[in-house]
Amino acid sequence: MLEAVAYLGAGVTAKQIAAHTQVPPATAYRMLNYLVADGFLARTPDLSGFALGRRTSELAYAASGSEPIRAVSQVLDSMRAETRHGLYVTSFRDGTVRIVDTDPDHEVVSASTISRNPHAHAVGKLMLAYHSRRLDELDLRSVTAHTLVDGLALHAEIARILASELSFENEESRIGRAALAVPIREAGSDVVGGLCLQGVAGRVSPGNVDLVEFLRSGAEELRGLI
Repeated sequence: MLEAVAYLGAGVTAKQIAAHTQVPPATAYRMLNYLVADGFLARTPDLSGFALGRRTSELAYAASGSEPIRAVSQVLDSMRAETRHGLYVTSFRDGTVRIVDTDPDHEVVSASTISRNPHAHAVGKLMLAYHSRRLDELDLRSVTAHTLVDGLALHAEIARILASELSFENEESRIGRAALAVPIREAGSDVVGGLCLQGVAGRVSPGNVDLVEFLRSGAEELRGLI
């Protein structure tokens, strides 16, 4: 069940999961309800689909040998109490996106979805800026009409991200959604992950000074924790 949600992406329906796993629908519904109750899956805000839950992220990241997951969750819980936007943390130490802490109250894009089209996501572009040397090898597919698919434009975008330490996505992966992402550093200065805030397009933008400062402050609290 969990692999199906990770592969198919946030918002996948119970019917799609049952078909993908070749599990009888009644059995799939029962298993999915158990997984939601235990926090391994979360229902999307409209209750029509499923996304990976916090316990899935904690389990996966713990398997990679990281200890301070609880501290990350504490920082994120405190931040979520101050905003209605979705917040999540990713790691990309090895150039691969991993969700460290997902938002239980918002539909968060899965790591596999970001990895397929990093150029369409704020945190994906952040990873490309700090951890990719293969920009010219990317398949710049159009996810929406707003997705950045021109190579030169992507290079210019990456340069802006490195200069401002701020990544922005405006309806590039989903119509109606925008996102901001800022780098998270380890105890030294290397960028090892990203803190992402997503919400309704028009309300989330780099011009919102309060939101940007809110993210930068949170990223500083997360320094050395992922």
